[in-house]
Amino acid sequence: MNAPDTSLLLSDGIVGRLRDWGVRRVFGYAGDGIDPLLAAFRRAGGDPELVTARHEEMAAFMASGHAKTTGEVGVCLATQGPGAIHLLTGLYDAKLDRKPVVAIVGQVVTTALGSGYLQEVDLHTLFKDVCGQYLQTVVSPEQFPLVVDNAFRTALDTSTPTCIIVPHDMQKLPLPESIPHTHGVAPTSTALSRPQVLPVPADLDRAVELLALGSRPAVLVGQGAYGAEAEVVDVVERLGAGVTASLLGKSVLDETLPFHCGVMGHLGTTASAELMNTCDTLLIVGSNDPWTEFYPAPGQARAVQIDIAARNIGTKTEVEVGLTGDAKDTLAALRDRLDTRDVPRADPQWRRQVETAVRRWRDIRDQRASEQPDGKEGLLNPQQVVHALSGLLPADALVSVDVGSCTYWYARFLQLPPGVRGHISGTLASMGCAMPFAIAGKLGHPDRPAIVLAGDGAMQMNGLNELITVAHRWRDWPDPRFVVLVLHNGDLAEVSWEQREMEGDPRYPVSQEVPPFPYARYAELLGLGAARIDEPGRIGEAWQQALAADRPFLVEAIVDRDTPLLAPLQPKEKVEQMLAALRQEPDGDRAAAQLRRQREQES
Repeated sequence: MNAPDTSLLLSDGIVGRLRDWGVRRVFGYAGDGIDPLLAAFRRAGGDPELVTARHEEMAAFMASGHAKTTGEVGVCLATQGPGAIHLLTGLYDAKLDRKPVVAIVGQVVTTALGSGYLQEVDLHTLFKDVCGQYLQTVVSPEQFPLVVDNAFRTALDTSTPTCIIVPHDMQKLPLPESIPHTHGVAPTSTALSRPQVLPVPADLDRAVELLALGSRPAVLVGQGAYGAEAEVVDVVERLGAGVTASLLGKSVLDETLPFHCGVMGHLGTTASAELMNTCDTLLIVGSNDPWTEFYPAPGQARAVQIDIAARNIGTKTEVEVGLTGDAKDTLAALRDRLDTRDVPRADPQWRRQVETAVRRWRDIRDQRASEQPDGKEGLLNPQQVVHALSGLLPADALVSVDVGSCTYWYARFLQLPPGVRGHISGTLASMGCAMPFAIAGKLGHPDRPAIVLAGDGAMQMNGLNELITVAHRWRDWPDPRFVVLVLHNGDLAEVSWEQREMEGDPRYPVSQEVPPFPYARYAELLGLGAARIDEPGRIGEAWQQALAADRPFLVEAIVDRDTPLLAPLQPKEKVEQMLAALRQEPDGDRAAAQLRRQREQES
């Protein structure tokens, strides 16, 4: 047995401990506060790999994206002060979408703490909310394994981000030959165990009794239902229910199923709105969807909710029976009880009503996707651009979607192949998430094609910078396909429509205009493939060209900013408020005509 290498530093110990936890890559950005850690990564020879983003916010988003696309803990690294502050948005994305991430952050030397030193920030105060489950500073070499292990265990156990703060002088201390066995020193290891979580039998019995009383059952699935697809379908069929999904649960089930009503909420479908407006029983599986006004009205439906976290139960709608447990095992237990007690299925008329609503929505969807902008040459229908991808998506695609109007088109118009998941900042809803998510996913699965859907606002916010990262990295990928769709409409379209709908105000050009930028030419400047399209006949051709390219490819689609973002089955007064706002806009007639047409399609 070789003697311990006494030349190793605490920074080497941290990098080695990451390797012990199975960390394959760390997303970060350099700074002098983490110079010893950077040197330790160099000495580690790429195990784990350090991936540099163009900005610390993107590094944190990549860590969140890594957790979302691989199921592993995402790790990000930044220096103190501004570097640490920049991590917050990506870490909040992980917190709100419940993904395990560990942030490692430098700090000024301990002898300068409290002096108002250069780049000194109170990091415990800064991170106490977003990393509140575990936030600790390393203060000695003997303590560091405990801090790293607890950060990883807590991130995995609570599905949240945690934070390790390492002052600069601590990083340079020598590692001890062994951890002393003495009072005040806590030994630790990387051991981890996952429990089987099941509700108590009495709660399962109560849930069956409640579900047996319903004649119009509905099931809402969220991201907590991934891995339980077969059990969800079994229970849905057993009840004779209709299904809808949260945005994060969009791809849990195959959306071509005749009883799948699509996504719920403001960006959802008319079929989903009809289902939730008329059901008398609701089973919620792994969803904490925030669109509270799109749940059944108070007193309309009796609800059962399954969630691995007890604190999520009953937080978005009235719930009579909560089942705290893993979705797969809980649904299996529920299904067995439904069979044993011979609970009758819903009236077949209810299922026929649901399937009729689904067919009606698909007709509306196809009609909207086939329309062309009125009176405007050189503008595409963004719904058509996204819908055209549905039949072309590879079966192993990695799909990342940004926040904005493209989220609506993704939710309604993109049909994902079974097994393909779309990744988005679902709860924080932060612009600029798609490019870092896709890069993290591609690095985790370099043999699979990545697809990004983004608006021009998100691309200008940070996507153009991370396109540089793609140009820098793509030659290392066995499958070089990395397709970026930019919906170029010169407008922050989602906010423009929110101004009209929520406030009754006209679009405010000063706040809404996105400056023109040559996205396709910029991609070509970086050595990537690109196409700029403004004719409907070129949409399919552009997608095929992008998906067959021998390098990353950007599709710049010049689209109509006036395509309405109309929530499903909105009351007349809400539509009138939007029309009143459009009457105040000098060029609002086109958008108003499209809004009226979409409203008529739903009637």
